[in-house]
Amino acid sequence: MYRVTRLKDSRVFADPCEVADSILTRFQGLMGKSGLDSGTGLLIEPCNSIHTFFMRFAIDVAYLARDAGNYRVLAIRRGMVPWRVDFPVFGARAVLELPKDGAAALNEGDLLCLS
Repeated sequence: MYRVTRLKDSRVFADPCEVADSILTRFQGLMGKSGLDSGTGLLIEPCNSIHTFFMRFAIDVAYLARDAGNYRVLAIRRGMVPWRVDFPVFGARAVLELPKDGAAALNEGDLLCLS
């Protein structure tokens, strides 16, 4: 498990943050789960597009690019509801899935650290 923080002010966005980096864990994602606890997250890498099929709850999604060992936020989708598909984000290498409103203070261009 990891912690996701914003570099400029050390604000924590996910602790713990699970990492899905194998074919199986990336495919599974949050499907079938009953929810994401407040303050937790799932980082999916590599990934530049997601769907919310078979999910039971809305999420916030941040699309991330690698930047000198950290992650730069390229795009944010807030309140993505179940049974939707989001188109690929050019340049994204990873996706951070957070509980609904978990990305409220996150902005495009923010630099995040996974530690």
